[in-house]
Amino acid sequence: MSDQDAVPQTQQTDDRPTANAMRRALKRARDGVALDVTEAAVLLRARGADLDDLTASAARVRDAGLAAAGRPGVITYSRSVFVPLTRLCRDKCHYCTFVTVPGKLRRAGHGMFMSPDEVLDVARKGAALGCKEALITLGDKPEDRWPEAREWLDAHGYDDTIAYVRAISIRILEETGLLPHLNPGVLSWTDFQRLKPVAPSMGMMLETTAERLWSEPGMPHHGSPDKEPAVRLRVLEDAGRSSVPFTSGLLIGIGETYEERAESLFALRRTARSYHGIQELIIQNFRAKPDTAMRGMPDADLDDLVATVAVARHIMGPSGNLQAPPNLVDGEYARLIGAGIDDWGGVSPVTIDHVNPEKPWPRLDELAAQSALAGFELRERLCVYPEFVTRGEPWLDPRLLPHVRALADPDTGLAVADAPVVGRPWQEPDEGYVAASGRTDLHRTIDTEGRTTDRRDDFDEVYGDWEALREQAAPGMVPSRIDGDAREALAVAADDPTRLTDDQALALLHADGPALDALCQVADDIRKTVNGDDVTYIVTRNINFTNVCYTGCRFCAFAQRRTDADAYTLSLDQVADRAQQAWEVGAVEVCMQGGIHPDLPGTAYFDIARAVKERVPGMHVHAFSPMEVVNGASRTGLSIREWLTAAREAGLDSIPGTAAEILDDEVRWILTKGKLPTATWIEVVRTAHELGIRSSSTMMYGHVDQPRHWLGHLRTLAGIQQETGGFTEFVTLPFIHTNAPVYLAGIARPGPTTRDNRAVTAMARVLLHPHIPNIQTSWVKLGTEGAAEMLRSGANDLGGTLMEETISRMAGSSYGSYKSVKDLVAVADAAGRPARPRTTLYGTVPEERVRAAAASDGHLPELLPVLEN
Repeated sequence: MSDQDAVPQTQQTDDRPTANAMRRALKRARDGVALDVTEAAVLLRARGADLDDLTASAARVRDAGLAAAGRPGVITYSRSVFVPLTRLCRDKCHYCTFVTVPGKLRRAGHGMFMSPDEVLDVARKGAALGCKEALITLGDKPEDRWPEAREWLDAHGYDDTIAYVRAISIRILEETGLLPHLNPGVLSWTDFQRLKPVAPSMGMMLETTAERLWSEPGMPHHGSPDKEPAVRLRVLEDAGRSSVPFTSGLLIGIGETYEERAESLFALRRTARSYHGIQELIIQNFRAKPDTAMRGMPDADLDDLVATVAVARHIMGPSGNLQAPPNLVDGEYARLIGAGIDDWGGVSPVTIDHVNPEKPWPRLDELAAQSALAGFELRERLCVYPEFVTRGEPWLDPRLLPHVRALADPDTGLAVADAPVVGRPWQEPDEGYVAASGRTDLHRTIDTEGRTTDRRDDFDEVYGDWEALREQAAPGMVPSRIDGDAREALAVAADDPTRLTDDQALALLHADGPALDALCQVADDIRKTVNGDDVTYIVTRNINFTNVCYTGCRFCAFAQRRTDADAYTLSLDQVADRAQQAWEVGAVEVCMQGGIHPDLPGTAYFDIARAVKERVPGMHVHAFSPMEVVNGASRTGLSIREWLTAAREAGLDSIPGTAAEILDDEVRWILTKGKLPTATWIEVVRTAHELGIRSSSTMMYGHVDQPRHWLGHLRTLAGIQQETGGFTEFVTLPFIHTNAPVYLAGIARPGPTTRDNRAVTAMARVLLHPHIPNIQTSWVKLGTEGAAEMLRSGANDLGGTLMEETISRMAGSSYGSYKSVKDLVAVADAAGRPARPRTTLYGTVPEERVRAAAASDGHLPELLPVLEN
């Protein structure tokens, strides 16, 4: 391809909108009426008097937002140093001069990455001049393209570029006091978990959602895998789900149409609205650079930039923060302020703009003077915007709070200009596991006193934007019906369930009446062949060691903030005491899970497992969901494999396959805000199985899901089991709606119907045969009669005595927190079947344990009676 071929022909034409269309759009902007994409595209073409009209209304919107935020007449900037950690990249953007190749770096005497000493030298110089931000910018995944990058990382002990970014960020915090703002390009959800503890904010320009600029040869992003719009939008969403204050924006004038530019702005607004995590938008104008494929492309003109800023202000509204880089506007500061910006971005007294090296930063006194001429006071902010500083958790990791608070005004969230910039410790506190606190008797009093309120008082903020979520969830609120040939499907299921097609399986998942009865009979016949008539159960104790959690799962009524009335955290001694009590009454297992408590170090899970094993060596420790595994790995800096290995050494025997909900991200991102995505759940479970750590598997259903999601979920589990053989059982988890936030917000259905429960249990037996032999029903969610019905529909296991159960009870389950051994035997009797105890791995229970359980009936004598329904 020649250089000329690589220059995209601009799609902006002189097709001026009609005067009527412009007048109408301008009036709607003046009146504060929400714009649509068509109107925004019209306004992007505003010039002359029309542009003056547009910017005037945009400025009013900006001024209203600043007044509401408590900083009227203030325009901000961040005093920063620019750290180009590596200029290698796997992408090939046609306008970029930041990226280079290994040979040029070697000839210039540079390494493939900046060394730690080089980074810290820059950061220290910045700290000495009062800088508070270290802007760490680098190319995307250079090791995927350049062997030299891979070799450098290997030689210095880093698994990948993200590991080096994390490590150098910690050193910057500890040795210089600057706050890292990370621009490492495309990040996965797991990458965000790794980096959030070391950086108050991160960023990635969306640039454009115009797919053709990426997919078509000759376009500016062709050949750059990380510039696919869908990929970049996913990054923005994962940042929001992870509660990371995030910077994004547009690069205008690279060949997009006005309509495409408007669509890009609306895509940014959708993400901002859904997660409230976009801290600022940068509107950056394209500037052609020598020695690039797009050197012949005309620069985006100033009117174009001004119009885009004004339209962005109207779209993002008064609460949005808008930035235009001051070194790219040729001194026309007043026009950008007049168009609605409220921030100048990072300005460095130490380093150049390595992305636009030909454009020096303005002097800060000049920037202040120019802002003052436009009627604004220039104030310094941190890399993380004031709103997020004052919000605190979950937006700022506890390990970063001391670093941020040392530089921030506690009232405004802005920077304290003369705050000393010095290094501070980042590591976990020496005392490790936190002390007991809060309502630690909740496992008992939930049955007698109940919960304090039906919802948290941050209900309207913590879960994202309910209205945006309601629109997203609408298709799943009313279950669809599929009319298929159930008779043919039943015949196949009875003959050989492994031959069921997806269409046949869907027909059975929708079965009702006589067809459902026949399906349950088929499932029960399979159960009898595989398991015999015995109904199994386990004498176990649930220990939910904390309910403090900021993940934002919208189905969860268990999670509390540390300041909520129902919040609690158990000490290690309390955990061990409960395990010992359980052993004394015949338990063979403790099942331990908790919230993602921001104060618990990543090693806390090891401490919990070790505390139980030291107190009760014979107890099977079944603990830590895949979400907890990822949290532990992220907080310790270990890989998932390394973390699981360490947990096993500390005493972990198996893991619960919870946090699965529905293994389909279409549903998952409605149910949860910040929980791990499907691919990461699968990665954790597979890795555990490869290490010999068995797990259960689960599915929570009856909320915003459909039978097609159940089918996909069950197929996924069957596929994993065929690879690893690590699942011990499948557990059906009907959604408990009563106190679930997603139900209280009017989005989810009120749990599954009896038909749903029978169909899911039966089809779990059919679709998981012969790979997962044990199907468990949940008495705590269905009650005695409901569980007995599931035993007649393909289930063979009743789960455990539990002894305490808080999660479902906080959600509104009315079936109590424990059942005795006699209670469980009675459930089996109701189904007309014998019962016997089992171990976690479905082995035979030692006789000594059977006697101990019989003597106590498998429950703690001090527990209070269960409330009657």
